Amino acid sequence: MSAYLMESEFESRRLAEQARALSVQHQLSTTGLKPGMKALDAGCGPGVITADMAGLVGAQGSVLGVDLHPQRLEEARAHCAALTHCSFLQGDVRKLALDSDSFDYVWCQYVIEYLRDPEVALAELLRVTRPGGRLVISEVDGLGLHNWPVPHGFEEDSRKFISAVSAAGFDFYMGRKVFHLFRRLGLEHIRVHMSPLWVVAGTADDRLVSDWRMRFTALEPIVAPAFGGKEAYWAFCQRYLALLSDPDALKYSVLLITEGQKR
Repeated sequence: MSAYLMESEFESRRLAEQARALSVQHQLSTTGLKPGMKALDAGCGPGVITADMAGLVGAQGSVLGVDLHPQRLEEARAHCAALTHCSFLQGDVRKLALDSDSFDYVWCQYVIEYLRDPEVALAELLRVTRPGGRLVISEVDGLGLHNWPVPHGFEEDSRKFISAVSAAGFDFYMGRKVFHLFRRLGLEHIRVHMSPLWVVAGTADDRLVSDWRMRFTALEPIVAPAFGGKEAYWAFCQRYLALLSDPDALKYSVLLITEGQKR
């Protein structure tokens, strides 16, 4: 697996703060997670969503969190220490050391968008889902691109940013692609839900501004060359952060959550 683009000393904190601010308990329950189920959180990060899943399945169920990064797993184990029906395993979602047909419910969020071979990961997640079980993928669609009004010349610089990050393997539009991939894999009863990642009518809160500042810091080595150097790159970043704080501008981003049932 290629290096995680967002890796930095701040990433665990950013992921945890994002998960706490953007609860998915409603999405988990409406896509079929129920008490007593055996569930998988594929790409569990610091374990905030794993704990939410554990609350929904209850003590009669179980949740396994899988992540590639040892630091994330250490944090997840600490976060879920009191939840005896949670366990964790290091692994790549494209090649899981798990038996086929093992889980009633598989959840995967903000993972497939980083992979150059999403079909492989989805096929593997489907393999470990039991027949009749549900596979649920939650991904962004157009991350950070929906803003109005924007400063003159900002869109051109945004295209540089998008092009550089895309070349490194991130898919800004993965959310809209999962439905078609599910169809190709033969899932049944497929539904797609749209949920706001954020909607900011006016000035963004400190958490979202901090989130983007950490993103920009992590992405500097990848994106700065597209701007001709760090100075021009950070000039663009500061313009974006100013846009987030603009009381007269609308900013929003969406999640597309795709669920399907294994035959």
